[in-house]
Amino acid sequence: MAQVFKIACVQNSAVAEVDRNIAIAARLTRAAIEQGARIVCLPEYFSGVALKDGLLHPAAFVEERHPVLQAFCDLARETRAWLLLGSLGVNAGDGRIFNRGYLVDTTGAVAARYDKIHLFDVELTRGAPLRESGTIAPGDHAVLADTGLCRMGLSICYDLRFPQLYRRLAQAGAEVLAIPAAFTKMTGEAHWHVLNRARAIETGCYVAAPCQYGTLPGGAACFGHSLIVDPWGGLLADGGDGEGVILAEIDPAKLAEARARIPSLDHDRDFAGPG
Repeated sequence: MAQVFKIACVQNSAVAEVDRNIAIAARLTRAAIEQGARIVCLPEYFSGVALKDGLLHPAAFVEERHPVLQAFCDLARETRAWLLLGSLGVNAGDGRIFNRGYLVDTTGAVAARYDKIHLFDVELTRGAPLRESGTIAPGDHAVLADTGLCRMGLSICYDLRFPQLYRRLAQAGAEVLAIPAAFTKMTGEAHWHVLNRARAIETGCYVAAPCQYGTLPGGAACFGHSLIVDPWGGLLADGGDGEGVILAEIDPAKLAEARARIPSLDHDRDFAGPG
């Protein structure tokens, strides 16, 4: 990373109609680019997902004919911006769906794909389990991509709770960590800010974390508060709880300064396990 540039996060609340979600997200993306963003990051399942009987049902298509992917590849080509499509539902071929993020370059080509590794199988409310693994196929590869502006480590939502993923990305060269989400309102109120700041602090990376807000089809409530965090853990931008975009500058000097102050990425040591 050799230059200062602006990054943006889009914050939307997906509805049931995929075409409407495309239109809303594209409008917000254009607004971010008009404000100078070179990279625009969109949330997890920004094109639509529903919750039914504790299972997630994203709007899903085969990749080769995915209308959302095509629309945003066209938009990237038109605007000459990098777009991080937080995640889309992509048919896996075995009856399940990949929760897949895409990084699209300025020519409209897919530069990187990432399938969410850690699946959200929880019981936040007693007697009401949520099983992402019931419909979603997990990924098994960490992904680092070079945009020419920065090296970006990809992740999605629940991955945020697994710091080992981000440490490996940072030690492999990541400078910006993308953490698109549809984080629940309950867990977001308790953990969203502190977890994103922790991932930035412990890696010395910038964090761009676009998150959906509002109530999705089926009743799932998302927290919003899309964040951009600097490598020292400072909050540069917070999207609150409504529709919009946030922007911040990514400065390589600040990244270098944070890592020089606390070079913890160089201090890992092997140790024996407990017991």
